[in-house]
Amino acid sequence: MSRTRVRAVTHQDLVPSPKTTDLSSKTGIFVVVLTIIFGLSCFVLCLYAEATRSQVTWVSSTCVYNGSGKTPLLCGVIAFVGLAVAMVGLHMYLLIAVTTSPLVLATWDPGSTPAKTLTYQAAFFFVSTWLCFGVGEVLLLVGLSVESGHLKNWSKPKPSCLVIRQGLFSAAGVFSLLSVFLATGLYLMALQAHRISKDLENTHRVILEASVLYASPPRSPTNRMATVAREAPATVRDELTSLGYLVSLKELA
Repeated sequence: MSRTRVRAVTHQDLVPSPKTTDLSSKTGIFVVVLTIIFGLSCFVLCLYAEATRSQVTWVSSTCVYNGSGKTPLLCGVIAFVGLAVAMVGLHMYLLIAVTTSPLVLATWDPGSTPAKTLTYQAAFFFVSTWLCFGVGEVLLLVGLSVESGHLKNWSKPKPSCLVIRQGLFSAAGVFSLLSVFLATGLYLMALQAHRISKDLENTHRVILEASVLYASPPRSPTNRMATVAREAPATVRDELTSLGYLVSLKELA
């Protein structure tokens, strides 16, 4: 007969797996890694747009573009959309994870040092993230508007030519990368607050169980009948102590 091996149930099997909306779940890590990849891609695209941006050659009183600007325009559009998707996706996940989980600072003392520290750090990361994101997107919009102005008839001489300054796309890439890293820092702050909340919850549960245990009244000793050879029945009192059993025999008639 073939024997089937049965794996023993461990404590890890009994622990519930984290939800997909939990900050410490695999979904959260995947969202953060994907956001970082999007940020790095936007940075590389901005550098390539900076290298291929349109330039002007002046001939007497007329100017001529050296290209149509399609390449930097395409790179800028992809970087603009990719950065927006990355930031909105990460913040939407953070919003869903925070709203579905119990409030972290609700059970904390607002005047305590940990609560103030986490609040200030979260506010710094949140404000700086959206500030860098806004600056990066505005710079990309400026570059896109300029590069899209000479898609047609770019080789014809013109009395005036509009070009972007050197370093605009590079600055947009730097701000994009900063916004992604700051958003990752905001996620780490939320994860730290979530873990502290779980530790406090476990501590409160242990204290509550201990208080219930020590507040319960002591159990009364149990009595049981025992028989001794050639003697009348005797009552044995179980005190449940380390001294053993105390046996009292009735006097013989």
